Amino acid sequence: MDPADFIGGNAVMLAFAAFVILCIFLGVRIVPQSEKHVVERFGRLRAVLGPGINFVVPFLDRVAHKISILERQLPTAHQDAITTDNVLVKVETSVFYRITEPEKTVYRIRDVDAAIATTVAGIVRSEIGKMELDQVQSNRNELTQNIREQVRAMVDDWGIEVTRAEILDVNLDEATRAAMLQQLNAERARRAQVTEAEGRKRAVELNADAELYAAEQESKARRVLADAEAYATGVIADAIAKNGLEAAQYQVALKQVEALTAVGQGAGKQTIIVPAAAMDAFADAFKMLKGRG
Repeated sequence: MDPADFIGGNAVMLAFAAFVILCIFLGVRIVPQSEKHVVERFGRLRAVLGPGINFVVPFLDRVAHKISILERQLPTAHQDAITTDNVLVKVETSVFYRITEPEKTVYRIRDVDAAIATTVAGIVRSEIGKMELDQVQSNRNELTQNIREQVRAMVDDWGIEVTRAEILDVNLDEATRAAMLQQLNAERARRAQVTEAEGRKRAVELNADAELYAAEQESKARRVLADAEAYATGVIADAIAKNGLEAAQYQVALKQVEALTAVGQGAGKQTIIVPAAAMDAFADAFKMLKGRG
């Protein structure tokens, strides 16, 4: 059979088969896991296709937008802001977001990245304008949290979820930086002076404590010596009371002998002049000692 006759006789069947294949091709849509497809019918929103196999009406429905739902990062932005104490700062911000409702994003906003960047810049200027420079430096986490919450509220109508909004750095102009450095050096000098003064004060306190302790120990030693001397005096008094004048003379003579012995043992003493009374004292002491022996 001639192929031309075969095609001519079955042209309708072939056309119908081709039409069916085309309908299947146009009616079945396979959406990747990282995307969502927005389907329109005669220019109006018909459906949002999720990941997997989806079916649409051929020739009536069409995929108008293919939206990636992966998380995106905006380019790092730099904007100027003025604090309440009139200090100009340059703020560096970073924003991460993802599209959660494509039907809102494609029909309510044209340039998503530019819109988010503008929103973040305005919120950053507004928040920093409520704070002083020291608060901006010390309350970075609180400031970042406030900016993140406000950005999320602003972009919610666009079907966007802001996953992160961070302040990466806060830079100052040279004049302000020099003034802050001077203030920091002055604060360090003040702290050093305070530390030195506290050290001197502590040294004085320790020295006073040491002197007080030495005085207390010396007082205790004198008290012990006084007690010992009082005891010795009491013993001598008892001896004098028991033995009468002889015991007193014995003690006096003994002290004289000890005194002369100490004089004789002094350094550089080659010649000693002993009074006549001293010789009598020696004699009396020896007699008494002999008598006691």
